[in-house]
Amino acid sequence: MQQSSRARLGISHVRPSSGCHSSPARRRAMLLASAGQTWAQRPTAAFAPPLRRRPLAARRGRVRAPRCTGGAPPPLPGATTRSPARSKCSPLLESALLSPGGNEPAADEWKAVPDIWRTAARKYPDSVALVDPYHDPPTELTYKQLEQQILDFSHGLRAVGVAPDEKLALFADNSCRWLVADQGIMATGAINVVRGTKSSDEELFQIYSHSESIALVVDSPQFFNRLAESFISRINARFVVLLWGDKSSLNSKAVKDLPVYDYNDITELGRENRNALSDSCEQGQQGVFEAITPEDVATLIYTSGTSGMPKGVMLTHQNLLHQINNMWEIVPAVPGDRFISMLPPWHAYERSAEYFIFAHGTQQIYSSVKYLKADLQKYQPHYVFSVPLVYETLYSSIQRQISSSSPARKTLALALIKISLLYMEAKKIFEGTVLSNNPVKPSSISYMFNCLWARIVTVLLWPLHNLAKMLVYKKIHSTIGISKAAISGGGSLPMHVDKFFEAIGIKVQNGYGLTETSPGVAARRPFCNVLGTVGHPIKHTEIKIVDIESGEVLPDGSKGIVKIKGPPVMKGYYKNPSATNNVLDQEGWFNTGDIGWIAPCHATGPSRKCGGMLVLEGRAKDTIVLTTGENVEPAELEEVASRSSLIDQIMVIGQDQRRLGAIVVPNNNEALAAAKRKSGLDGDNGGAKDTVVNLLYDELRTWMAGCSFQIGPILVVEEPFTIDNGLMTPTMKIRRDRVAAKYQSEIEALYK
Repeated sequence: MQQSSRARLGISHVRPSSGCHSSPARRRAMLLASAGQTWAQRPTAAFAPPLRRRPLAARRGRVRAPRCTGGAPPPLPGATTRSPARSKCSPLLESALLSPGGNEPAADEWKAVPDIWRTAARKYPDSVALVDPYHDPPTELTYKQLEQQILDFSHGLRAVGVAPDEKLALFADNSCRWLVADQGIMATGAINVVRGTKSSDEELFQIYSHSESIALVVDSPQFFNRLAESFISRINARFVVLLWGDKSSLNSKAVKDLPVYDYNDITELGRENRNALSDSCEQGQQGVFEAITPEDVATLIYTSGTSGMPKGVMLTHQNLLHQINNMWEIVPAVPGDRFISMLPPWHAYERSAEYFIFAHGTQQIYSSVKYLKADLQKYQPHYVFSVPLVYETLYSSIQRQISSSSPARKTLALALIKISLLYMEAKKIFEGTVLSNNPVKPSSISYMFNCLWARIVTVLLWPLHNLAKMLVYKKIHSTIGISKAAISGGGSLPMHVDKFFEAIGIKVQNGYGLTETSPGVAARRPFCNVLGTVGHPIKHTEIKIVDIESGEVLPDGSKGIVKIKGPPVMKGYYKNPSATNNVLDQEGWFNTGDIGWIAPCHATGPSRKCGGMLVLEGRAKDTIVLTTGENVEPAELEEVASRSSLIDQIMVIGQDQRRLGAIVVPNNNEALAAAKRKSGLDGDNGGAKDTVVNLLYDELRTWMAGCSFQIGPILVVEEPFTIDNGLMTPTMKIRRDRVAAKYQSEIEALYK
């Protein structure tokens, strides 16, 4: 008999409840004992089993089944038990557990993030919610199965004593089990403290300690063993949960006195726990679960930050629900749409995006940077959420493919791309999407002439643009596979990349937000995708621009500090009131520290559709103030310089405040090849390297000829800025303070 696809993927179905007998109780005791605990050692928590259908007579007569909490399973001989812990539940996900007389939410009325799973399981029970092909075992789950696993995990945590408002550190990378653990923790009313495995041991220790976490949920045995000596011995952990892998692979010394559960242990405990509660409810034993409220803290996310120490951002269920409820006008997802997930799931951008897409019945495929190119072709996603560096990488890959083709094909492709760029620029004039910060209304006569000229140009270029679609862009589309839109966030999207994807017909929608704003506050809409902006504010969110010195509100078109107000703004920084007060004023306005301006509104003219859109120009703390009094935004210069094929990474510096400099990581292959061509050397890498610095100077002068500021001395370094060496954030932004500290002596010598 041929094995089913779900069996091959290692999917197990939840067995039906068999009632509350001694056998399930003993199984629970055995699981706890295998993890190093007994019923006497752990706090007894309230149980929450799967909801059983009420008797037919009760359903017909509209009589509610009793809602209660069950007692603990039978204690081991000679053991003593403690009083049941206070319990909370997600009001829609587990509405039957709320006290009689409590107000049951409507079918789509979400009060807590885990409520979305009850709605999704009812609407799309047999639709595939997620595919996780690269973990062992590979996993495919329907919405109903996913809801059940989340319930099992949450009740497993209750079984081992997790109480509402306690904090659990979830240190793991992107996977379906991360999602189950994240939502399982939230569904208990506890708070998860999230981070990835690429963070240093010391950073993880600081986060665990500062957050006052009581337990640890980790990715794999390899990651746990890495933490064993430097981390585990220094923390106070009640237990550890292993999401993937076998407990037998763990460092035996590190777990000697520490209860450890694997994923199956916790979900099995949860199933038995749910059965026990169901039986106790049927027997009329009543207790009370409190409902999680929108104002309750759902998660602590420690900012990755490009400078300074991480701060614990407290995001509430209301913060995250605002994102879920208001992202559809940016991403009009429909059931069955495919999304590829490859960002760190603990980052607010990826996390909110995942909650949103699951609330709309779509399918998520888990990928990574390693598998992204193959997965784009294989799964042909409708949407991708990612960061600018990923789109820059795709752009560079396409450019390399074009460059490696025959001279005739290369010339034709580059010529057609240039024509498409001109075609799109002309279209913007009569479509009203030309970005401008000029508050003065343009001359009607001038606009009519420009509009007429733009229409003539587009008519002439349209046949060639269509030819480019057939000869060049069709192949690119089949390779990238994104059929509806790519959403960019978490950093600045370079304009040349933005224009390129627009020209070839791949829609990239740029958005803006911070961890402190859950994160999205503005984004470009699919029907008005104005390049150079991050779009209009998301619903119920206010944005204003204030003077950096006086704090006075500035008119549209004027550059200043961006401030945000509304439902996505965080509750504050955990145990850090001074830092909270520094960024949140008494009226609720959050100081982003970003510099930007709002496009002026015009009823007519080439910018008539741009009014109210936000434009970003850098970070206030990154601004370099020269002795001349001029302010330089390094991000703008870095974006221009990075267009050079010889430059892999660049960070602009201003050590002496008189001249701008830069730390440059060259693209070694391209730079060495260019150096050999210029010097006529063959195989002499030493001589070629001596020429690279001069070439880089020439490149910077060429690319930055049109800029207001020029770069002087440069420091060429071999080691790239990466997440692993701590010089980039998990969302692939350069940590300026760490790069400057690493090369401090070299920078000082450079300026001498």
